[in-house]
Amino acid sequence: MSEQSIKVQLPDGSVREVARGTTPYDIAMSISPRLAAAVVVARIRPLAVPAPAGETAAEEAAEAQTEAGMYSSSADTGERLVDLSAPLTEDVALELLKESDEAALKVVRHSAAHVMATAILELFPETKLGHGPATDSGFFYDVYRETPFSEADLAAIEARMAEVVSRDERFVREQESREKGLEDYKAHGDFMKVHFIERFTKPGDEISLYKNGNFTDFCRGPHVPSTGRVKAFKVTSVAGAYWLGDEKNQQLQRVYGTAFFNSKDLDAHFKRLEEIKARDHRVLGKQLDLFSIQEVAGAGLIFWHPKGGLIRKTMEDWMRDECIRRGYDMVFTPHIMRRELWKISGHEGFYGQNMYPPMELDDAEYRLKPMNCPGHILIYKNSPKSYRDLPQRYAELGNVYRYERSGTMHGLLRVRGFTQDDAHIFCTPEQIEGEIAACVEFADEVLKAFGFAEFKVELSTWDPKDQKSYVGSPEHWEMAVGSLKKVLDEKGIAYREIPGEAAFYGPKIDIKLVDVLGRLWQLSTVQFDFNLPQRFELEYTGEDGEKHRPVMVHRALFGSVERFFGVLIEHYAGAFPMWLAPVQVGIVPISEKHVEYAQKVKRELEAAGLRVELDQRNEKMNAKIREFTLHKVPFVLVMGDKEAAADAVSVRTRGKGDEGSVPLAAFIERAKELVLTRTTALS
Repeated sequence: MSEQSIKVQLPDGSVREVARGTTPYDIAMSISPRLAAAVVVARIRPLAVPAPAGETAAEEAAEAQTEAGMYSSSADTGERLVDLSAPLTEDVALELLKESDEAALKVVRHSAAHVMATAILELFPETKLGHGPATDSGFFYDVYRETPFSEADLAAIEARMAEVVSRDERFVREQESREKGLEDYKAHGDFMKVHFIERFTKPGDEISLYKNGNFTDFCRGPHVPSTGRVKAFKVTSVAGAYWLGDEKNQQLQRVYGTAFFNSKDLDAHFKRLEEIKARDHRVLGKQLDLFSIQEVAGAGLIFWHPKGGLIRKTMEDWMRDECIRRGYDMVFTPHIMRRELWKISGHEGFYGQNMYPPMELDDAEYRLKPMNCPGHILIYKNSPKSYRDLPQRYAELGNVYRYERSGTMHGLLRVRGFTQDDAHIFCTPEQIEGEIAACVEFADEVLKAFGFAEFKVELSTWDPKDQKSYVGSPEHWEMAVGSLKKVLDEKGIAYREIPGEAAFYGPKIDIKLVDVLGRLWQLSTVQFDFNLPQRFELEYTGEDGEKHRPVMVHRALFGSVERFFGVLIEHYAGAFPMWLAPVQVGIVPISEKHVEYAQKVKRELEAAGLRVELDQRNEKMNAKIREFTLHKVPFVLVMGDKEAAADAVSVRTRGKGDEGSVPLAAFIERAKELVLTRTTALS
């Protein structure tokens, strides 16, 4: 092969020999002009580099939108997205991505951010630009302008964006020296661009600029071929954001928008947002009288009302029963412990900013616990342990308290006081794989029991090149990561490995459930810990009679009861499955003369273990039915003369309506079966 030619491998395995400098667009044209018109961006990988395992297109695109991904001048040596006009200079595997490809959506949104920045500078040239990435739901651009943008300004920006799109300006990538870029941006007072160049590049580097029309932005790309490919977009809102997240710095304006390849997808997006709004757990929590946050008591502190408390009890009873069935011992630890304990555990130093301040009492300083683990360790240390005693599995639904800044809290999802379904397993190295496998199986059972059919798994590992940032020897890390991988591989569980994302004290498995709207929620975690056994000098006597250090595993499956409950509310839109519903059956007598029979029905349902509410008010029947319907009660039983005479009930099922009259005994059997099987349907 000539030095002036390279090999390009296509997804079907075929290899083409092309001239060095050929672009992905050239290759698309050589295949089909129709294909060239349809493709948006290209993915390339040097043939000498193996394909990354377990990474999705969405994750790849998300990584490209981090600040480092958008601005760093580090050499690209692995798989990456590139412009269709990028010259190919080495042997590569090439994919041509169309609008239907997941990664392409992030690219068009990043391009839309440039279109919006173009419009803003054309309308408000005094504005200084900051950071403009794509996000999971759209894009934003941080800008500095002394005058706040009004609703009229946002409408004007959107209208000018349409003009920029209609001009169909090409996105052109250019290179210039770092020094020239800094000189130009400093001359124009673009302090944020200066910061990004200084932070993510080094002297002697070249920086990447993207131009469309008269607009230029410091950016690595990639982008769609031209502004005309940004077809469906909307500017949605503006919010305040401090430069570098520091309240002492300039206050920026973060202008939000979203973009899609067509108006149909844009309309579907806003319809989905309406669905999300309708499922907001904060609104439903109030409507269904499940919980509240009382201003007089403080932000981020949850008050569980009777109906929410019933659901919580049901959740916790299920969890405790499962823990005991799986060989865990239930323990309880204090809410407050001496400050010295948190110094030994390392929380005082590593986590102190997230803890409540110390309280000085007569004998020592104390702190509210942010974690349950030191308490479980003290229980383990309370008596000598032999290898015959291991594994020791301690589980606790323990209340913990963490200081969250006032602007970061969000209903049940981010709070200051919550209940963590924590467990800590102390075992020998030989037992670890079995214990990890059992934790993963338990997590799977939790998700299935509460009606979640899909989840995604991430494996966070260490960076061997940065050993000073981690505790434990390389041998320990190799054993721990290998154990986690082996369990996931043997179970056939697909996972994404994230190097460098492990905690300093060990690798972990994160299990993210997918709700009915396709949203990911981080809840379940299985975490190795090399740090605490070492800090507390944990021991067990081995079969050889010598002292050994146990392996410690943290695991939380709900994550927190509050957060899991918030996700449940939104997943089911408050229409809980029969076994979780706080009121499972509502009873409506047609008139006062049917109340006696209704009371008999109530007693029989309660004797069968069902949660029942009887509406004896002197109100019209339809009003009572409507009240139960608004509270999303699974079944409403109506009864009059006909039902009383036949020992029957007229059944109205949530989501289905009137099912007619059935014998009371038959309904009870149906209801009990739904509770027993924990099915999500009411059929």
